Amino acid sequence: MLVSLAGCVHSPQTGGGSPADADARVQQDHERVAWRSKVSELLRTPEGGEPWQPFLLPGKRFADFELVAGADKPVLSVQADRSVSILRRRFAEAIPAVGHIDFSWKVDGLPDGANLSDVDLGDAPVRILLSFDGDRSKWSARNHRLSDMSRLLTGEELPYATLMYVWSTNDAADSVVVNPRTDRIRKVVVESGAAQVGRWRQYRRDVHADFLRAFGEEPGPLRAVALMTDTDNTRSRLRAWYGPMSLAAR
Repeated sequence: MLVSLAGCVHSPQTGGGSPADADARVQQDHERVAWRSKVSELLRTPEGGEPWQPFLLPGKRFADFELVAGADKPVLSVQADRSVSILRRRFAEAIPAVGHIDFSWKVDGLPDGANLSDVDLGDAPVRILLSFDGDRSKWSARNHRLSDMSRLLTGEELPYATLMYVWSTNDAADSVVVNPRTDRIRKVVVESGAAQVGRWRQYRRDVHADFLRAFGEEPGPLRAVALMTDTDNTRSRLRAWYGPMSLAAR
């Protein structure tokens, strides 16, 4: 359940301290503003969203997203080490409909023994997550219980439906994998196996068509989009890079 977009946002503490500490905090704030500006240039989404923010899950190690030099512009990189790293943007008002998404990524390895269908091994080196609103009255009692537990542990309900684009260790490309804990999270495999490890991969996907195929229903309004690299279950180490992404409203 916690590999959905539910989680706790980490906020640095502010308050007292020496003038030097205050100067350091101001410098960090300025750097953060510049960082967010560059990330917004790299990861383009419809207007009206909150800034891109790192996202911590309770009890999970977090590896930070860093801006590093790319071929034409900075790209995001994360050094995963038995960790879960999420970078998320929520929309103040849900986007009624989205069209295509273009994205790119690269990895230097795959999680050892990962299996997206196994609750204890469900790691992936790179993911794009899209969370949608919908009619929760359609949910099973199990999904309502999971959502209540998510709210208790993380402060947020389980999204109505989450569509993920993933690089799988062993599932066939273009297959759909249902999350073993809740069928409200479904994963479209856009890359499989180690053949393309070390190379930049670029994709263009029709979000509407992929959601229909994965869930068998029309997508509701889009509430959030996120990047995610996780190796906590397999206790693996790898580096992932995220290049330009563009998500457009329909």
